[in-house]
Parts: sequence; C-alpha cells; structure tokens
Amino acid sequence: MHQLNPPVVPRNFDSSTIYLTDDFAAKVSDLDFWRDTGTKGSDSSSSTDDEFSSVSDIDVMVHQYGMLLLEILTGKVAYSEEEDRVSLEQLASLYFDGNMPLAELIDPSLGSFPQEAAHAMCEVARSCVDPDPKKRPRMVQVAARMKEITALGPEGATPKVSPLWWAELEIMSSEAS
Repeated sequence: MHQLNPPVVPRNFDSSTIYLTDDFAAKVSDLDFWRDTGTKGSDSSSSTDDEFSSVSDIDVMVHQYGMLLLEILTGKVAYSEEEDRVSLEQLASLYFDGNMPLAELIDPSLGSFPQEAAHAMCEVARSCVDPDPKKRPRMVQVAARMKEITALGPEGATPKVSPLWWAELEIMSSEAS
C-alpha cells in the first residue's frame, strides 16, 4: 500500500484494528484510509483530509507499526489512561538505552522465546518509533527485516482456512450486493 503511487495509508492502525480467527490468523479491520488523489485544496477535500494528506503520514504509519510490535512483544497496551503508568514507549526506551534486560521487557506469558529473534524484533520496533521521522525505515524495509527475522515465507504468511471461512465469505458477498 505504501509503495503505490499515490500511497494508501491507514490512519488508525493499532491493536484495536486487528482480530484473530480461531486458528490465530490475523484479520485487519475497521481502518480509515487516506489516499492522495490529487484533490487536495479542491472543494471536494475537507480540512481533515488536508491534515492527513502528507508524506509524513507514512512515517506515522511506521511509528504505529512499531508500537504494535512493542505491544506484541511486551503484552502491554501502547497507551494507558492511568496517569501513574509508564507509557509503552517509555518502558521500551529503558531497554533501548540499556537500562533494562530483554527478559524484563518481553511478555512473561510467552514463556521461553528465542532471545536473538526477540532482540532483532525490538531493534525493528526501535527504528520504527524513532522520535525523528526522517530516521524511521520505510515499510518495505520493515517488512523485509521481519521476514528475515521470522524466516516466514509466503506459505507461512498465508492464513489457513478458518472454520469461519464460509461465514466470512457469506458476509462479504452480502455486503458487496
């Protein structure tokens, strides 16, 4: 989506937009998209579209992906409404700055995990949440690095047929008509 010309960027990508099927296949839903269609400044564009229609939206998306990756690794939500809680970014920065061991950052419910892969994923997350958007990688670079870390090929990334597959097809076909 990011490599399209013009790019298509979801505005609200976070863990609340991802659902898991019975076989743990991720389904992304409820996204609002921004797409630069060349209408910026015309009567058909709204001020909301103008706010989001910049190349920096891609940088924001990379940051959102980094936050999602940190949520997965730590088992913690990205933002808490409780004032006394440390934000996930602050917690991760303790690890990034060498003030916290990896084992304290990673979700304890994961049990044992490959330390090297977890460290590599933390480095991907770190690059994605860099405070300077110009230093963040492009999503194509993030995807390539994640593929390398997980050694997940196209077959492994393809969702398995869920018992709910027929129901999902039925819903999609009824929505289309």
